[in-house]
Amino acid sequence: MSKTVDFIFDFASPNAYLVHKIVPEIETRTGARFNYIPCLLGGIFKATGNQAPMIAFGGIKNKPEYDALEMQRFITRHELTGFNMNPHFPVISLMLVRGALVAERDGYLMKYIDAMVDAMWEQGLKLDDAEVLHKALADAGFDADKIMTDMGDEAIKAKLLENTNAAVERGAFGIPTFFVGEEMFFGKERLGQVEELLS
Repeated sequence: MSKTVDFIFDFASPNAYLVHKIVPEIETRTGARFNYIPCLLGGIFKATGNQAPMIAFGGIKNKPEYDALEMQRFITRHELTGFNMNPHFPVISLMLVRGALVAERDGYLMKYIDAMVDAMWEQGLKLDDAEVLHKALADAGFDADKIMTDMGDEAIKAKLLENTNAAVERGAFGIPTFFVGEEMFFGKERLGQVEELLS
């Protein structure tokens, strides 16, 4: 019996990029399918009183350095050599995530995610700039005009709010978060536990 992992996802998180790159390996090994649920990380933070790690732990001696070490270990282990910390970080992901919901509605969500995570975390583009985003969409072969127009649809805005609120109601307080049934796992470091449960 195949299993589904709900992946609470936003382009704003570098760790979500890192997870995305190894999802195919996990799907192959377990026969599971990752169901990406586009949400707004900023909305999750606001609803839960959470903060980005660089803010929340910025003043703690040794913690930011360890987090950087742990990220590098993950990158090295999985040979994710394309990763570059976005020089414009943090990038406000509202337009990007609304665009993902347009792509989901129109049937090409994963192609959109593949292209936009690369634009964000490999090319280092400032994707909260509408002109830069439009060019990135067009360069990826999408109908940039349509996506940019449709992300203003009230139904798309409502869907993003619904997804984000639902994630918080399930227990999410950050991204990447995973749900296997009712079991919640937070952070790329928990992927081993996710895979263990799936297996």
